[in-house]
Amino acid sequence: MGVVRVLSTDTIKAPKSSDRKIDLTPWDLQFLSILTNKKGLLYHHPPVANQIQQLKHSLSSVLEFFQPLAGRLKITEHKDNIISCSVICNNTGVLFIHAVVENTCVADILEPIYVPSIVNSFFPFIGVSNYEGTSQPLLGVQVTELVDGIFIGCTFNHVVVDGNSLWHFINSWAEISRNSCHHHISKLPILERWFPNDIQHPIQFPFTMDPSDDGSSSSPSEDERLNISERIFHFKKEKIFQLKSKINTHIDSTIKISSLQALLTHVWCSFVRSKQFDPQEEIHNRFAIGVGTRLLPPLPKGYFGNTVIGCMVTMKAGELLKENGLRNGAWEMNKLIASYSNEKIRNHYESWLKNPNIVRFNGILNNNFLVISSSPHFDVYGNDFGWGKPVAVRSSIKVNGLVTVFAGVEEGSIDLQLCLPYNILEAMGNDLQLMDLVSN
Repeated sequence: MGVVRVLSTDTIKAPKSSDRKIDLTPWDLQFLSILTNKKGLLYHHPPVANQIQQLKHSLSSVLEFFQPLAGRLKITEHKDNIISCSVICNNTGVLFIHAVVENTCVADILEPIYVPSIVNSFFPFIGVSNYEGTSQPLLGVQVTELVDGIFIGCTFNHVVVDGNSLWHFINSWAEISRNSCHHHISKLPILERWFPNDIQHPIQFPFTMDPSDDGSSSSPSEDERLNISERIFHFKKEKIFQLKSKINTHIDSTIKISSLQALLTHVWCSFVRSKQFDPQEEIHNRFAIGVGTRLLPPLPKGYFGNTVIGCMVTMKAGELLKENGLRNGAWEMNKLIASYSNEKIRNHYESWLKNPNIVRFNGILNNNFLVISSSPHFDVYGNDFGWGKPVAVRSSIKVNGLVTVFAGVEEGSIDLQLCLPYNILEAMGNDLQLMDLVSN
C-alpha cells in the first residue's frame, strides 16, 4: 500500500463564537488519562467535485450546534495536585486534514480480515491523551482520498463525548452535508451536564498529568513483542439469533439474554479457549453501560456528553469452559447490567466524588482482560454526506484486549474489531465453536 500524504491542514470554526463554560461530571472526568477516541467511515465512490469544500462548509455549520467540540478543556490547578476541569466553548476550532494515499483502494481496507496498519494513518492525534485537550483540538477530522473512495477519520476527546454523543454529532454533520441548502438538524444536542442534588461544580479532585501514562496498554516495544494486531469478525443476524435462542432455552424464563450479551460471552469463551488459561485463573470482561435512560427521570435523548459507567464480570477460566459456561457467563453479564437501577447509578455518581476513579489502561489490561467498547445500536451506516452510505466502519485504538463493537453492513448483523496478539487472534480464527458463527 501507499503512504499517506497530507495535502492541507485547516482550522474549522463555528459561524458564531461563544464564551460558554461547561463544567464536567464524573462520567466525563473519568476519561482524562486515556487516549482520544477514534472512529472512521469508509466510502466507495468515484471522485466528487468540491467534496472537500462541502465537508469543510458543513462541518462549520454543524459546529454551531455542537460548540463544545470547537472549544478547549480548561484545567485549573489547585493545591496538592487537586484540579478542576471544564470545557470552554471559545471556538478555537477543529482540526481538518485533507490527505491522499496512492495505490490504495477501498478493497485494500475493506476485504482483509486483519485491519491494515495504514488505517492508523487515517486519523489525527496519534498518541494524544484526553487531558491534552487544553491545547489540542477536541475534535480532529482527516479526510483521506483513496483511488476509488475516501476515508473520514474522526478523533474525539473522550472527556467531551461518549459513543452515543459522538455518533449524534457525525449523524448531524452528514445530515447538513447532504442537505446543503438546509442548515438544521433533526435532533438538537442538550449541552448542559447533569449534576444531582445541587452538587457544587466544577468538581475538584486529585489528578496527576503524567506524560508517561498515555493510556495505552503497553510500550511500543511491548506491542512489537506481542505483535498486537486487529482482526474483524462479522456475525450475521441469523447466526446471532440462533446463539441467543440456544442460551435462552436453557435459562430461567424470567431472564432474557440479549443478542449482544450472548455474542460477547461467546467471544469471551473463545478467548479463554484460545489463550489456554489455567482453569483456576480469573478472567475479566469489562464493559460500559449507558445510564442516561436508567435514571428517574431519564436524561433527555439529545444529552451531549458522557453517560456511561464501567462494570466488570469476573469468572474463572474453568467455569467458562464447562458445558454450561456460555450460559452462565451470559447470565452473570445480564444480572450485572440489570442491577444498575436509578438508586445504584446515583450512588455510583456520589461515590466517585468521595473516591475519584480515573480510568488508566497502563498496568490494568493484561493477558486475562477483555474490554468491550462501542455499541451496535449507533447509526453508523446512515451517514450519507451526499455521495452514498459508507461500506465499513473502523476504529484505531490499539489496546491489548479491546473489543470494539459496530453494527454490520447488513441489518441486524454485528462486527467486532478485536485487538489482541496475533497468535491469539489466529487461534480464535481456528476455534470451530467461534467460527461456526462468523461469516467473513
